[in-house]
Amino acid sequence: MREDVSGTVASGGSTAVHEERLRRWRLVLGAEGGDGTGHPLTGRDAAMDGVLAALYDGGAAAGGRRQGSRSAGLGGSAPSVARWLGDVRSYFPSSVVQVMQRDAIDRLGLSALLLEPEMLEAVEADVHLVGTLLSLNKAMPETTRETARAVVGKVVGELERRLASRTRATVSGALDRSARVSRPRHRDIDWDRTIRANLGNYLPEHGAVVPERLIGYGRAARSVRKEVVLCIDQSGSMAASVVYASVFGAVLASMRAIETRLVVFDTAVVDLTEQLDDPVDVLFGTQLGGGTDINRALAYCQSRITRPAETVVVLISDLYEGGIRREMLQRVAAMKASGVQFVTLLALSDEGAPAYDREHAAALAALGAPAFACTPDLFPEVMAAALERRPLPVPETV
Repeated sequence: MREDVSGTVASGGSTAVHEERLRRWRLVLGAEGGDGTGHPLTGRDAAMDGVLAALYDGGAAAGGRRQGSRSAGLGGSAPSVARWLGDVRSYFPSSVVQVMQRDAIDRLGLSALLLEPEMLEAVEADVHLVGTLLSLNKAMPETTRETARAVVGKVVGELERRLASRTRATVSGALDRSARVSRPRHRDIDWDRTIRANLGNYLPEHGAVVPERLIGYGRAARSVRKEVVLCIDQSGSMAASVVYASVFGAVLASMRAIETRLVVFDTAVVDLTEQLDDPVDVLFGTQLGGGTDINRALAYCQSRITRPAETVVVLISDLYEGGIRREMLQRVAAMKASGVQFVTLLALSDEGAPAYDREHAAALAALGAPAFACTPDLFPEVMAAALERRPLPVPETV
């Protein structure tokens, strides 16, 4: 190893570049694998190496020791883990901290320690951490719940600031366009849009535009509120989607032109619409994990639809149905036949391609309800398309 790594680095040019590459290789390879670099670590680098060793050389469980490893791991107590989290934050950027936290939870079995306030105060909050906290919600002691709510509230607030303005602007534009009529009454003509649409009919000799096409808003169209039903699978694999959907639900509920309903389900169905003014309350009203009965959830949503032609139903699920498949598909077909716009999102997150039931996805596509994964940044465009009843912006990768 010494010969391979040193030879590779030596061809890099200057001594400074050589040393930096050796340093990076040493940090990547660890003590045993890195001995061939011949590069000792001191000071800050040695401390960084210790932080990495505690996580990645510490064995499969908190406090575990592996033969020949350079560290005993993070240990089983909250204080030692909290100290480790503080070190991670001092040596690495936020994006790396979040990855290392997730690895610590997965590799070292630290979920239970997140039930302790001092641990929660030390972590770098992100969507994945919120998902972990929600999965622990029912086991959380009262002494931790207030701290957990603060952590979740911080993440939700950041997401709202990032997503709310664009969502409101995009959806409001779609509502305006969907309400537009081509034969308005004189008092309802939108003269600015009408003139713009007819500039090709300008008659210079008369200094006037001939309005062959009138654009305006009918009074009935303006008075009809759209209905949006978010139906969210709260099985464990959908944690990030639940977080984003709750934020979007709160944003949509804040718009007067939309009547928003938020329903979460596993084998039971819970309507959280009354809590939509506070997405943190919505999230703590969920219970991640358990089975999945999509048919039962859709039956509930279908029973609450009063104006099908003005309703958009968004099912967010990986489609691993534990209920009655045939009835689930029949309900989707019935809703679409009644005029409901039906959207199926396999995931609402930035996590990449999700695992999902391909047979069910194909069956929904055959009904005219294509199922696809959606990022939070794309979601406003999806909602706008559904409200305007135009083709959905399905990603090419689906």
